[in-house]
Amino acid sequence: MNALDDSNRFILIRHTDADAWIETIADEMAQILNHDIASEGRARMLLSGGTTPAPVYQALAELDVQWDRVEVSLVDERWLSPQDRDSNAWLVRQSLLNRAEGAHFDPLVRVGKPLPECVHDANLQAQYSQAPSVAVLGMGNDGHTASLFPGSRDLARALESTLPYAALDATGCPGSNQWPLRITLTPHGLRRCRQRLLLLRGKQKLEVLKQALESNNAQLYPILNAIDIDGPKLRIHWCD
Repeated sequence: MNALDDSNRFILIRHTDADAWIETIADEMAQILNHDIASEGRARMLLSGGTTPAPVYQALAELDVQWDRVEVSLVDERWLSPQDRDSNAWLVRQSLLNRAEGAHFDPLVRVGKPLPECVHDANLQAQYSQAPSVAVLGMGNDGHTASLFPGSRDLARALESTLPYAALDATGCPGSNQWPLRITLTPHGLRRCRQRLLLLRGKQKLEVLKQALESNNAQLYPILNAIDIDGPKLRIHWCD
């Protein structure tokens, strides 16, 4: 059996049209948020940065959601000021928050605080917030998700952490580019999310995912830590 056909581990939705990919994901996210708003009064979502999810966030901001009842935070962040254009916080503000009027945003980096304090604050925030309604994930060509980079010196510690967030030094990992210091959601943090969506574009990403599934090595391909965990199956939206 093709590893990509293993419906026992995840749900893979293939889209043939980029616009349909954007609209379908945005609609699904709005439904998840509205469900939790209706049942609990509020909803919380964790978002990834990058160019892949940005158009989805733009479409989501235009949908009928009570944004003043939504809390937004991040799956991971580079050790940058939230005002830095290369930060995930900046991307989320520009693509979603500037349009989703009333939504509350909790950045992971707090200006003036050292990295350990920012991680402590992120874990404290997660502890006293409701479980995330949905987390939006991406995957690099090296098989990383969030800021769980293969080969990083802190990977094993982050994977084994019993806290939602961890600091990670990805020095020497090509996928981290010029930003090796990170704050990242851990597998423990992922388990708290009621729904997990993985957004992929391009045939190369699908091939990387296939290699990861065939390897069954979650240290070599950290994306597996978002797949083989308790809870609802990871929903993977792919478009060429």
